[in-house]
Amino acid sequence: MDYSKISLGNLFIVSLLFAGVLYICIWSPSRSNPLLPYQKPQRICPHTRLKTIKLPIDELELALEEAAMPNKTVIIAVVNRAYVEQSIKADTTMLDLFLESFWLGEGTRPLLDNLLIVAVDQTAYDRCLFKRLHCYRLLTDGVDFATEKVYMSQDFIKMMWRRTNLLLDVLKRGYSFIFTDTDVMWMRNPFMMLDKNETEDLQISVDEYNGDPRSQKNLINTGFYFIRSNNRTIDLFSKWYGMKDNSTGMKEQDVLLELMRKGIFKHLGMRVKFLDTQYFSGFCQDSKNIWSVTTVHSNCCRHIDAKVSDLKFVLRDWKRFTALKAKYPTMGRNKTMTYRWSPHNACKNSWKQEHNTSKF
Repeated sequence: MDYSKISLGNLFIVSLLFAGVLYICIWSPSRSNPLLPYQKPQRICPHTRLKTIKLPIDELELALEEAAMPNKTVIIAVVNRAYVEQSIKADTTMLDLFLESFWLGEGTRPLLDNLLIVAVDQTAYDRCLFKRLHCYRLLTDGVDFATEKVYMSQDFIKMMWRRTNLLLDVLKRGYSFIFTDTDVMWMRNPFMMLDKNETEDLQISVDEYNGDPRSQKNLINTGFYFIRSNNRTIDLFSKWYGMKDNSTGMKEQDVLLELMRKGIFKHLGMRVKFLDTQYFSGFCQDSKNIWSVTTVHSNCCRHIDAKVSDLKFVLRDWKRFTALKAKYPTMGRNKTMTYRWSPHNACKNSWKQEHNTSKF
């Protein structure tokens, strides 16, 4: 028997097996066979590291992903330093009141998980992080948005347009959202009162409600609205923001109102619903039914200090109401209640006096 040939053959087989194992370890297929069902990649060799390639993701997308509901719906609010820091005479901030309303409201606490705070300056961003919220820092070159922007001042108008551009970006990314100013108190979960029909493109609050949810004679308020991401709403925001340079001295809300009156909703084939102030109320038109009120907005008010002062009374009124309900649990909705909101005196006076716009 020729043992040399046998040894040579064994050596060839061993070498072939070794090469096969080495191939499996080093050239382990990262691409699955399209003819086979998907299998989760497994690390075959203990000393081989598989490199994974992650697609680039920016900070806004990351923030939206963390805050969004499973259906890609998020709640967005924008703040600056004036809304998160106390003035010398104040005992609270606008942001603190806003968050307090989520604590006190009915069914609103879990919604904090879906709230994204957009900070337009570093102080606001740091305060947001300190409160362990979902936070995004909106950068704007050459503009200081930290101090109070008095209603209809040039800086106020610039900040509103910057906000509109950001929200357009959010829609383009496929996220639907409730936008809310932080001077809106959330007394109840608004998703329970908003129309769940997905054909409704935009549901927006008004200063005064004329009784018709489809009437474009309602005076819209962009401080609170729910908008679904689709081609129609993206086109709306694109055309809206495109009017920025041709609308000198006008705030974005007035520009949208003008577009509405010129028929842009009909032109885009949009379904728009105007929210009843019985549920989505404000200082311009108080809700007359505390049993059903969902949000309270300190609109028709000029300065932050005045808003804070009167919103503290709103939360106090709400706590009194909830205490009354707890004391008389059998009290029905149809029971006559002599209950009124406290007057908004600070906001009424804010239009009569000069105000120092510097917070510090």
